Formats: sequence, C-alpha cells, structure tokens
Amino acid sequence: MADLQRIESFQYPSGHYAHLTPNQQEQLEAFRQLCETQGYYTPAGTNGACDASHDDETLLRFLRARRFVAPEAFKQFKETEDWRKEHGIDDLFYRIEVDEFEATRRLYPQWLGRRDKRGIPVYVFEVAPLNAKSISAYEKGLAKSKTTSPKVSTKNLRLFALYESLTRFVQPFCSAIPRKHPETPISQSNNIVDITGVGLKQFWNLKGHMQDASQLATAHYPETLDRIFIVGAPAFFPTVWGWIKRWFDPITVSKIFILSPANVLPTLSQYIDPDNIPKKYGGNLDFEWGMMPILEPDIQTAIKWEAPETQNGQHTFPTGPIRWEQGADGSLLAVGVGNENGRPRHRTIFTIPNPVRPNVAGLEPLNSPVDEAELALTTVGTATQPVSPIDAAPAQTDGATSAVAAPGPQAVSSAPVTTSLTTDSTPHNGAETQLPLRTGTS
Repeated sequence: MADLQRIESFQYPSGHYAHLTPNQQEQLEAFRQLCETQGYYTPAGTNGACDASHDDETLLRFLRARRFVAPEAFKQFKETEDWRKEHGIDDLFYRIEVDEFEATRRLYPQWLGRRDKRGIPVYVFEVAPLNAKSISAYEKGLAKSKTTSPKVSTKNLRLFALYESLTRFVQPFCSAIPRKHPETPISQSNNIVDITGVGLKQFWNLKGHMQDASQLATAHYPETLDRIFIVGAPAFFPTVWGWIKRWFDPITVSKIFILSPANVLPTLSQYIDPDNIPKKYGGNLDFEWGMMPILEPDIQTAIKWEAPETQNGQHTFPTGPIRWEQGADGSLLAVGVGNENGRPRHRTIFTIPNPVRPNVAGLEPLNSPVDEAELALTTVGTATQPVSPIDAAPAQTDGATSAVAAPGPQAVSSAPVTTSLTTDSTPHNGAETQLPLRTGTS
C-alpha cells in the first residue's frame, strides 16, 4: 500500500468560516452576491430581518463542494433551493409524525450524543440489524404513513427529515457548545460504520438503501460528511470493495477509511476521545445500537433540561424531530416538534442559556490561518482501502483530483507520495433511485 497525501484539503476548519484564504473569501463574496442577484439570498437587515436568509457556513458548504467556483456552486445551490421549495422541506419538521421519524432514525446512522476532538458530532451505523426482515417490516409500514407527498416517495420524504435533523438540530447544537474553534460553525459529521457479520447477499440487498442516503447528501446536503470509519469488514470485503465503492460519488469514497481490527481503537482515538467511543470499539461509552444520544459531560454542563426523557438513569431527548428557537434572553430553546397522532407537538426539551455564537450573519470575519498540525492526521497516511485496478490511473472529479487519505498510527510520513485514487465518475443509472444524482461531494 502506498503512502498518500491529499492534493487539496478542506479538512475542518480549513476552507470553513473564518479560516479562508484570500481567494476563498473573494469567492464567498462573489457567490453571495450571485445568489442575491438571482433572488436566492437576502442579506441581514433586508425587510427588517435580523439575520441573512442563509449563513455563510451554509454557503461555504456549496462552495467547497464545487472547489470554490462560484458559478458552479450557485447552480447546485439553486437546484437545492428549488428542490426544498418543491417538496416543502422547511415545513417537514413540523408535520412529520414522531413515530415515523423514530422508525426511520433506527435504520440510519445514529448520533451518539458525543463529538470528536474538534467538536464535530460522531454517529454510529450498525449495518447487520438492517436485514431482510427489518427492511421488509419498515417498507410495509410506509404504506400506513401519515406523512406523505404526491411528489416523492414516503421513504425518501422520511430520509429528508433525517438530514434536516442533522443540519438544523445536531450541527447547530454542536456549534453552540464550547470547542477549540468557537468562531467556526460545525457543518459536518463523522460516522463509524460497523459491518460486522454482514454477508455478501445483505450488502447487495442494501444497495438502494445506502445509495439513496449518499446521493441525497451529494445533491442537496453537500460537504456534511467529514469522514467514515468502516470497522468489522469481513474477509471477503477487499474482493467486493471495488464494486461497492461505485455506489457512491468519488469524493465520498475518498473520506472512507477501512480499519483492521487491530487499528480500530488506535485510529479512532486519534480523532475521538475514548470516553466518546462505544465500548464495542475499545472505548468507554456504554452505547448500544438504537439508543437515544448519551450526551457528553461538556454538553450536559452547557444545557438546562426542561422536559427530558430518561434512559438508563440519565437525561436524554425524546424521540422525534427537535428544532431551535431563539429565547428572549439570548438563550437557545430546543423544541420538540412534529406531530403526535396527528396533533402538532411544541414542547421545550432543554435550553442553552449561554450558547457559543459564531458570527455568521454575512459580516466579514477575520480569517486566521490553520495550524497544519491539525490537518496532519488526515492529509498524510498509509492507505487502508483495497486498491482495485482502475485506481491505478488518475481520475478527475469536477476538475479537481481527489485522493484517499487513511488514518492510522503511521499518520506521519517522512516522504509521502502524492497519489490519486478515485472511482469512476460516470453517473449511475437513474432508474436505481428516485433521488437526483449530482457529481459533487457529501
């Protein structure tokens, strides 16, 4: 396996709010102006509004996805805004049934209630429970769903709600908690994907399930993924990885790190404190698949509970969607929304009396350089992904070369070799999913 080095890194906080190069800042201003001219962005103070229609970190997600080319970023941003309007995404949180939201949450990555060392939320996704029986039961339940749309399948509508929970609740929550870079909002997530005990047939049966989530992120929630750690890979995995990775866009693949059993804890603990790593992966967190988040001490200290649920003797969230509202005293209110048996829910779950507040309202930040030591673990390493023959030839994605960087104890190389490892960027057969596929990043 060859040593690798990323060609260009947008690793947090590089390329994020308050950590932009002069050219990136210039492109952000051009992008913001283009969006405003085309009627897709309103600045703070317009028509008496205190905040801009979109904060700068949201705009930067689209710019990073398009390598800071403003016209290309606007094309995807426009498509996303039009999609949101067409499907009523902004109102989805208010009308989805709480039990339908919870049934869907159990089939996709689940937030631990913990963050990595930079403050980015950590999710776990156990694939084995998603067997034919559980998927069949879920799909049968879709027919009885109260949350429907004539324009999109019920399955995808529920998936939209999960991504809204990530971007409208979990990421702003982590942004409001003290961390190393309080000036920079959290806009990504980390995922531990456990494929222990998953057979070849189950992988194939889950193809559509995983593609839908990946393609939705690529199209409308770009740059919300920081990295994926795959653990528990079966012996046959190197053989099938060549075709599994073609289910996803190349940049997403470049964020996937496949860990051997011996490297799981040593690697995860480079990025995540052991107290925030589940016990089954060598850490100290007593988390089991399906549980609600177990909030870390720093988060517990920052919040004030109003109407919590109890899990194993500790406070946690109730099921269902939660959104943020502004308190009159400057606090943030986490409010449980959605419908319960057809009736709207609006209940304050907890507050954050003194939230961290990055300046993201369109005022120009004082950009500061990033300590290169922060990026060392992810920009240089030894490949852990099985290399297929097609990987030997350099490939281009959106005009930029992507490389697979792998974490591990040997993360610092004295003589790294720059190598491009990408997958075929040819679009997938559109018949495989109802979701639009865009070449880009997730």
